[in-house]
Amino acid sequence: MIVSHDTRDDALAALAALQGHDGPIVLVDAGSRDGTSERVRSAHPDVTVITLDNVGYGRSVNAAAQSLGPDIDVLVMTNADVRIGPAEVRALAQALRDDAELAAVGPRVRYPDGGHQASARRIPGLRDALVHGAIGWLLPSNPATQRYRALDLTLPTATSAEAGVVTVDWLSGCAMAVRRSAFDAVGGFDPGYRLFVEDVDLCERLARAGGRIGFLPGVEVVHSVGSSTRQHPLRSRIAHARGLERFVAQRATGAARLARPLLWVALAGWTFATTAGTLLRPRRSSTGERTDGAA
Repeated sequence: MIVSHDTRDDALAALAALQGHDGPIVLVDAGSRDGTSERVRSAHPDVTVITLDNVGYGRSVNAAAQSLGPDIDVLVMTNADVRIGPAEVRALAQALRDDAELAAVGPRVRYPDGGHQASARRIPGLRDALVHGAIGWLLPSNPATQRYRALDLTLPTATSAEAGVVTVDWLSGCAMAVRRSAFDAVGGFDPGYRLFVEDVDLCERLARAGGRIGFLPGVEVVHSVGSSTRQHPLRSRIAHARGLERFVAQRATGAARLARPLLWVALAGWTFATTAGTLLRPRRSSTGERTDGAA
C-alpha cells in the first residue's frame, strides 16, 4: 500500500521499484493535483488506485486496507518517497509469519546517501520528552534524544545484517508491515490524526493489545523524507504539534490533564523553533535526525 499526495514522480518510482512483486498493490492518491492517479492508471494498469481527498496518511492506509480481501494476512504500507523492492516486502511479511507475537515490523530506513534514519524509536518518559522537545532540534546528540531515537538499539553495526528482530516501542509509518488481524483488532489507524504521530499511536495500541513491535535491521529501504511535507513546511509542523498534543491528551490522567495548557505553549515553541532550525541547517545529521519537522 502506497500513499501519495502531490508526489506523482515518487509514486511512479516506488511502483517501478516493486516490479516483480506477486501480490496486490494499492496506491492511494490523497488529494493530489499533479495527475498522480491518471499517470499511475496509465503506466500500471494492474495497480488498484483509490482517489480520496487529502484526508491524511492514516485514513488513506485504512481505505487501502479495506479494499484488500480477507486472504491478505500482512499489510505493508509505505510513503511514495520510499524505495522498497519485492525482496524487502517478502522479508517483512515472513518475519510476521515466523513470530506470532509480532504485531508490526519495520526495516532499517536509510537516506538516499546511505545515512541511517531513526525510524524505530522509544516512547519517551516525561524527562526525556521534555529534554528532547526543548533541545533535541538544536543538539541531537544529547542523551535524551539518543534514547528517544533508540540509537543504542538501531544504529548500524558490523553484525546488523545477521541480527534478528529488535523490540522497539514504535516504527515510522514511512515503511511498516502490520499483521492484518492485529491491525483490524485495534481499528486500524486513528482517523483523528491527520498527519504525523498516527504511527506512534498505532504501535502503542498494538503493543497495549499484546503485540510486539519489531525492528528488522537486516532489511533496508531508502526514504527521501518529506517529498510532500516540504511543500508546506509550517503547515506540516502545526499538524505534527497537533498530533503530539492528541497523543498525550488521550493518555493523560489525573493532574497531568491540568498541564495541557503548558503542553500547548511548549508545542507552539517547538513548532517555530524547528521551522527556524530547518532553515538554518542541512536536512539531516549523521545521527539520524529528521529536519523535516518530525520529532
